[in-house]
Amino acid sequence: MPAYKRILLKLSGEALMGDDAFGINRATIVRMVEEIAEVTRLGVQVAVVIGGGNIFRGVAGGSVGMDRATADYMGMLATVMNSLALADSMEKAGLTARVMSAISIEQVVEPYVRPKALQYLEEGKVVICAAGTGNPFFTTDTAAALRGAEIGAEVVLKATKVDGVYSADPKKDPSAKLYASITFDEAMAKNLQVMDATAFALCRDQKLPIKVFSIFKHGALRRVVLGADEGTLVHV
Repeated sequence: MPAYKRILLKLSGEALMGDDAFGINRATIVRMVEEIAEVTRLGVQVAVVIGGGNIFRGVAGGSVGMDRATADYMGMLATVMNSLALADSMEKAGLTARVMSAISIEQVVEPYVRPKALQYLEEGKVVICAAGTGNPFFTTDTAAALRGAEIGAEVVLKATKVDGVYSADPKKDPSAKLYASITFDEAMAKNLQVMDATAFALCRDQKLPIKVFSIFKHGALRRVVLGADEGTLVHV
């Protein structure tokens, strides 16, 4: 029996690269879609927010000397490309996906309209929210918090490369311990980088819990949704 009825899954663009240096790795995206499909089969309503870091990052090297807003808009377009790739893989896996974009690109994707998104979710379709919040200076983490709050998701699932929130970087510090659960205030006091500050504050204000887990660990998403002991829960 799933622990949640409706979830918001935040995937980083980097997660789509697999072992490639950049771009979209086909095998990786197919595997992720399998994990998401398992969850939808449990009857859980799934919305996805995806990053664009595998193609372009507004805050990274390629944008040096570039106007920040322009770089951010390019990042939003990168998330649209990722969303289309993800939706295509989902359709091939037998899921029905709808890409809804925060910036209007009528020929390619439909605009994000909240009542429509809610209708799709209730029909069992996977809603992929593209183009972040549609505003520069806001990350896709913030978009995940915003959309999660807006659609009434019970939890934001942040899929990362590590299997939860650690007291220190587990790659650098072998004594780093994994938190099973931690409050928002503790995470802030310990300066743990769960999400960026804006996204984090939004989740905290809306009392929207964040679950951090590894998307590369097979079956982890399903375990999280079933309420098993997986990853780290950040709660009020």
